[in-house]
Amino acid sequence: MRAITIIPGQASSVSLTEVEEPQATEGSILVQATQLGICGTDFDLIAGDYGWAPPNSNHLILGHESFGRVLQAPPNTGFEEGDLVIGIVRRPDPHPCSACSSGEWDMCLNGRYTERGIKERHGFGAERWRIEPEFAIKVDAELGQLGILVEPASVLAKAWEQIEHIGQRAHWKPRIVLVTGAGPIGLLAALMAKQRGFDVYVLDRVSNGPKPDLVKRLGATYYSGNSQQLGLAPDIVIECTGAASVIEDTLEHLGGSGIFCMVGSCNHAEQSRLDIRQWNLGMVLKNQLVFGVVNANRRHFEKAADALKRADRTWLQGLITRREPLANWQAAFKRQAQDVKVVIDF
Repeated sequence: MRAITIIPGQASSVSLTEVEEPQATEGSILVQATQLGICGTDFDLIAGDYGWAPPNSNHLILGHESFGRVLQAPPNTGFEEGDLVIGIVRRPDPHPCSACSSGEWDMCLNGRYTERGIKERHGFGAERWRIEPEFAIKVDAELGQLGILVEPASVLAKAWEQIEHIGQRAHWKPRIVLVTGAGPIGLLAALMAKQRGFDVYVLDRVSNGPKPDLVKRLGATYYSGNSQQLGLAPDIVIECTGAASVIEDTLEHLGGSGIFCMVGSCNHAEQSRLDIRQWNLGMVLKNQLVFGVVNANRRHFEKAADALKRADRTWLQGLITRREPLANWQAAFKRQAQDVKVVIDF
């Protein structure tokens, strides 16, 4: 079968390769891939910035944003032929830490977790893949092909869960949410903020194309420019750009008792001018809090699927701005100005 592979650590090694069929040891459920979502992590892996092949393999099958249809499933697993499914990305440490052993493998304390398509486990970028029932999520037929958005949405479901928990530390009535970055992660963050009834502002560098329209249709306010000129003191910031300059500017304007959630990871080549003393004073004197999130566990995937089911289908379809057939897979990894979410169609 065909699969999109890389040699981890070797830049530009991505190729469409003939590989063996997935082994039963990878999971009892056999899935026919129908779609694969592309995200920034895939570009980092292709650049050779990180990535780890499975034991006894010199290559890694890419892909952690999965969507497929069950071909085979054992009885009593809760799955049957024809079901639409996605796969949870992270697996707990085989000698689990306290977080992994309690089902919170996304919060692994010792770093010995594995991840499909990223760290020591082949991903979902193959014509067929296997998965364990406990790491498979059934997608409601009503959501259909839009289930490809569940994995990126799961990270935002986790972010919002933690924001709400943190907000219980004191009397706090947040009203304004600022999302920095209008890629798929930022737009899904804004969707969940609107579902919670907030006044939502989305900051991005582009001034035309699909992003401003998607934000407007969501009922939020789009702004392209410097965050310092927004004139806001947001109660909640969800930072999705990973740009040090955006983080610095936005931190300066976070409101009192504000919560700043970082979802994007910084480009290591970008230099920071952050004044630690000034940042410290702001955090201490205003009771502010900064935290980061990555990955998700089962309940976050389930919460994400629920949020997407409640969203406008036409709006969700607008997030997927380009679909490339597997035969034209290379085009999916060439960024275009109008891209939001790019999907490879199997």
